[in-house]
Amino acid sequence: MLLRMSHDEAAVQIPGPQRVDRRARRRQETIEEILDIATDVMTEEGVNGLSLAEVARRLGVQPPSIYKYFPSLMAIYDTVFLRGQVEHLEVMRQAMAGAEPGLAALTAGLEASGRWALANRPTAQLMFWRPVPSLEPSAEAFAPSVQMASLQRAALADAVAAGQLGPEADSEEAVYLVSTLIVEVLSQAMANEPDLEWGKGRFTPTFPKLMKLLAAAYPVPTAASKRRSGTR
Repeated sequence: MLLRMSHDEAAVQIPGPQRVDRRARRRQETIEEILDIATDVMTEEGVNGLSLAEVARRLGVQPPSIYKYFPSLMAIYDTVFLRGQVEHLEVMRQAMAGAEPGLAALTAGLEASGRWALANRPTAQLMFWRPVPSLEPSAEAFAPSVQMASLQRAALADAVAAGQLGPEADSEEAVYLVSTLIVEVLSQAMANEPDLEWGKGRFTPTFPKLMKLLAAAYPVPTAASKRRSGTR
């Protein structure tokens, strides 16, 4: 049944959605504030130093109030993970889009990833080193990582097509090898030179040389090797 209302009653109802929008906006602002606080705590106390009590203290509320926004500490970790993955993916995508397809794009994306990781150490540690054993990222939080791997796989395929790498480089194995190269460089940098930017110190400047190992691992077939394998 359609209900009719007077003009005055209708006027009272109009601001309702605006109030809802303000509440939703304020809620999102509080969520972002909680995530920022969580990142600050992880930076100061280590990734495993995060606690609901400390987040609540810094937010200026009682710990139970946090449950209005996150059902558990793991949910905060998961959302920090997601936020970091989304930001990291965009950084990589932009860097790769500005470079020539193939090894140049792959190297540019990985170096951008390295710069981001060093500038966002606690989030990067949460994303790539699994310092919280009980955290199992949600499908939503992990989805950008899958996209990141797809970007790298596409760059490897471009490198094969351009004759920069052999055909076996267009593979999941090559993606794992690339991941190992960048993660190990970052592990050394974070452990020994955590306050240095990418490109400075003893470890991150070695990355371009390490990328040359791809050509050794996946060599472009020579005419002789093609004859031996029976390919044209």
